[in-house]
Amino acid sequence: MLRLLRYYLPYKRLLSLAIVCNILMSLFVVVSIPALLPFLQILFNPNGPSEGLTQSQPLTSSGTGIQHQLDIFFEQLLLNYGREGALLIVCGFLVLTFLGKNLFRYLSLYFLAPVRNGIVRDLRQKMLRKMLDLPLSFFSEERKGDLMSRFSADVQEVEWSIMGVMEALVREPIVITGSLAYMLWVSPSLTGFVFVLILFSAVIIGGIGKTLRKQSGEAQSRLGTVMSLVEETLGGLRIIKGFNAEQWQSERFGRENEGYARTLTRLSRRRDLASPLSEFLGIAVASALLWFGAKQVFADQISGPVFITFLYAFYSITEPAKAFSAATYSIRKGMGALERVEAVLDAPVAIRDADNALEINEFKEKIEFRNLSFKYANAERGALENIQLEIPKGKIVALVGASGAGKSTMADLLPRFYDPSEGQIMLDGKDIRDLRLHDLRALMGIVSQEAILFNDTVRNNIAFSTTGASMQEVEAAARAANAHEFIIHLPEGYDTNIGDRGSKLSGGQRQRLTIARALLKNPPILVLDEATSALDSESEKLVQAALERLLENRTALVIAHRLSTVQHANEIIVLDAGRIVERGTHESLMREGLIYRKLVELQAL
Repeated sequence: MLRLLRYYLPYKRLLSLAIVCNILMSLFVVVSIPALLPFLQILFNPNGPSEGLTQSQPLTSSGTGIQHQLDIFFEQLLLNYGREGALLIVCGFLVLTFLGKNLFRYLSLYFLAPVRNGIVRDLRQKMLRKMLDLPLSFFSEERKGDLMSRFSADVQEVEWSIMGVMEALVREPIVITGSLAYMLWVSPSLTGFVFVLILFSAVIIGGIGKTLRKQSGEAQSRLGTVMSLVEETLGGLRIIKGFNAEQWQSERFGRENEGYARTLTRLSRRRDLASPLSEFLGIAVASALLWFGAKQVFADQISGPVFITFLYAFYSITEPAKAFSAATYSIRKGMGALERVEAVLDAPVAIRDADNALEINEFKEKIEFRNLSFKYANAERGALENIQLEIPKGKIVALVGASGAGKSTMADLLPRFYDPSEGQIMLDGKDIRDLRLHDLRALMGIVSQEAILFNDTVRNNIAFSTTGASMQEVEAAARAANAHEFIIHLPEGYDTNIGDRGSKLSGGQRQRLTIARALLKNPPILVLDEATSALDSESEKLVQAALERLLENRTALVIAHRLSTVQHANEIIVLDAGRIVERGTHESLMREGLIYRKLVELQAL
């Protein structure tokens, strides 16, 4: 629970007000118990005030003395105002008591609302911030749907736990303690009898909740799997339908959905058992209490009105006890959810700024790969081995080779999406691990094979991350990327929403927007990862013309499967199984190379 309490710290003032209101509400509940006694005494004393109780006696600390003073007070009410007047005063006091109780109950919820919502907001913000900081390797091990489930369902459970903590630590203990104190004052023997019965019930009910936290974590994990399958289904509908795999996907989802339903059923049955069982045990305890208390009334050990207020005090304990039990369940379930949230928040960030990281604002000389090797986690062999490569400023270096040769891995290492297993990448003679990560990536523009766009307007997608870009600058970048012509024919031009991942545009249009985005950023270093491989010939021509403008006077690392797009590179690097096997210009490799010439001839064929 201490892990949860630390999230309250930014809201200390509001939380303090909520606690004060909860305490006052609890005190009004406790005060309402003895406030019922004069009403009952007036109701059950039809003969008026008793003789011999008109003189006030000194108040003593004994139960008898306190009770005696209360009897005098009630009798004075009857003497001064009569039965109806005294009854009216007592009823008015009861109304004020319950008004205070409910007023402070509302105020406690009023002050707690921004705390609950603020903590949920902070958790989601921290999770998103952490996900943006985590390396790409983290997401290759996690399901996207499970991460989405942690954002929604798990954080929601934490919100309910916040309410549970307030009830379990502040409100209910005060009510229970005050009610018990009154019961002890009225009849210690009767209270001892009740305590034994309650303890017996608590042991039985408490046993039910022992496995709730474990089962809650299992349920949330299964929900994450279900959400992952939903996300995969929505993302792969074209392939699912094209392969007539609707039944296969439905059965796959059905198995996980059924497992989640079974887990929820077990959790619900255990949770739902608490209410009827506690009600039955409550009735059993109440019946035993009525039998034992009636014996004391018959023996003139306590009066009838006092016994009724004792029963009301007992009722005031049972309801908070049930709420306390429910709050405990909510806390246990919420802690299971919080563990899943904190598994993301506490995940190690392998790619981060070094201590005393160096600032860098410009690229002056060259990029150098020195004895570079890299191996993915759990991979059998390295993706890159002993890479030696220099990219002087203003030069274009192309990486070619078969799939799995290591081209994209080299491109991912340059902006530090991953760090080398061995060796170094130097930028102007400095290891990129010694540079500020934000500064390093600010020098680079990336155009990937998949055109990554956002569900926003054309303008906002082009101006993405370039703060303060004017409409004229956005339009100039679009013209340079051969995108302006199709943009102005969209329903709302530059203000047209392009849909999820740019689904309202063709592949060539999406790719030209990503090139416009890179042109607007105007970085000195470019990483082009197979930017034309998924396009038709006409779109490729338009995109290639845009890329030529993008590459002017820039240093570039270009990856291409279509070798016609890299013939004019200053140097072509041929990779095979993570090693450089050939290097040179297009002409020299066509004369002397083997693998490159074979690749060109196969594509020409």
